[in-house]
Amino acid sequence: MRIGVLGTGNMADALATHWVRAGHDVTIGGRDARKAERLATRINGSATPASLRAAAESGEVVLAALPFGAGADVARELHTALEGKVLLDCSNPVGPGFRLLTQGGPSAAQLLAAAVPGAHVVKAFNLCHQDVWRMRPPVFDGRPLAVPVCGDDERALVRVRELVRDVGCDPVAGGGLERAGLLEATAALFIALWVGEGADAQAIAPPLAYAAGPSRQEAKGGTAVLR
Repeated sequence: MRIGVLGTGNMADALATHWVRAGHDVTIGGRDARKAERLATRINGSATPASLRAAAESGEVVLAALPFGAGADVARELHTALEGKVLLDCSNPVGPGFRLLTQGGPSAAQLLAAAVPGAHVVKAFNLCHQDVWRMRPPVFDGRPLAVPVCGDDERALVRVRELVRDVGCDPVAGGGLERAGLLEATAALFIALWVGEGADAQAIAPPLAYAAGPSRQEAKGGTAVLR
């Protein structure tokens, strides 16, 4: 697969490294040609440095590894190059005090989609720190990390699910793009718990068997708690 990467930061580095190892043809695009060249050299393999526009033109899938606030502006500048492409958004619109910057408005992913109406925007890879994505692979207690994926175009979702698997993770259907805001809000909450409170965010959810209440087996055994 041909993948264009917009950005030369940590998320671009972490994800592009996996995709090069998986055999994809990756083009790293940046406004600063030297940064793009340094990142492509560090990744090695088939990574090629280029301008933002050249990276957008080269990819079947284009990763917008850009800070919230810059992503929509860059996408708008490159809208002709992004037309018909899969545009993958991994940004988190989280500001000081772990505040969700899009509260009351469109999600970051929806803003990208509005900037390039002809692109197929997919939200993924926003729930973890960049160093988690650098792991080979991200597996915890023997279980691969699950990655929710939100988007409206099935062919775009198929490609992004493949890229999730290439990172060593399991893709999870997150719904349409209208639910991307829920992923972004979840990231804001998790960051506030992990960083702000030093709490284990995983501990707030019960095991799957208890997601809808006590299991039927426990209820039969008389151990269910009545409310």
